[in-house]
Amino acid sequence: MQYGICPLSVVPIRTNPDDGAEMSSQLLYGEHFKVLESRKKWSRIRTAYDKFEGWIANNQLTIISEPVYHELEGLETQKVCSDLISHICTHDGMLLPILIGSMVNAPTLLQHSFEGSVCHGKKSKESLVDTATLYLKAPFLAGGKTPFGIDCSGFTQMVYKINGYTLARTAVEQSKQGEALSFIEESEPGDLAFFDDNEGIIDHVGIILQDNYIIHVNGHVRIDRIDHTGIFNTEEKLYTHQLRVIKKVI
Repeated sequence: MQYGICPLSVVPIRTNPDDGAEMSSQLLYGEHFKVLESRKKWSRIRTAYDKFEGWIANNQLTIISEPVYHELEGLETQKVCSDLISHICTHDGMLLPILIGSMVNAPTLLQHSFEGSVCHGKKSKESLVDTATLYLKAPFLAGGKTPFGIDCSGFTQMVYKINGYTLARTAVEQSKQGEALSFIEESEPGDLAFFDDNEGIIDHVGIILQDNYIIHVNGHVRIDRIDHTGIFNTEEKLYTHQLRVIKKVI
């Protein structure tokens, strides 16, 4: 078994070992993983953070030893970049931009140094909303996890991650976490609302705000109204998503 770490700002995780394959998720700087299968140009990995599997290019990873991997796994608190954009200084004096949510537990492993803002440990539930609003206007990107492109479950996962809580990568898997609430009136800002399609398959998630508003990704990260039916877009004057369940994770 081999182990690796992401040495770059953002690396696509693809469904198949091909540059043209769908991007299913992303690695951000400092995220570590197991290498499940290695080919000439591609490796199939399983991320340590959320156990997500997919393919990444071999020229976009750095191999680490098993003891280093377990050392990273054993850290009591994970240090996360809290600036929208910050910089890593590489061993040759170059500046490498990194994005909010990147892992900065051990930049010295890569002969890097980091002096930006860091958050670690569990924050209050109220801070989830403050973090979520940092992503406003971020464009939708399937598989994305950054302010420059993000999908609905990537958005909720990153907001929770920055505040010290772990969510699964997909909306379906996230919907299995936490405690279901019977009514919107029982929810608090920071709770998760899940939505399904006409076949009953959960395909969307957002974060509840005060006064029956929700922040979610629809074209871009935006704030809309929510009621017992679903998300109501006041600009288009129509419901865009039908509510399935509200979950209290923290």
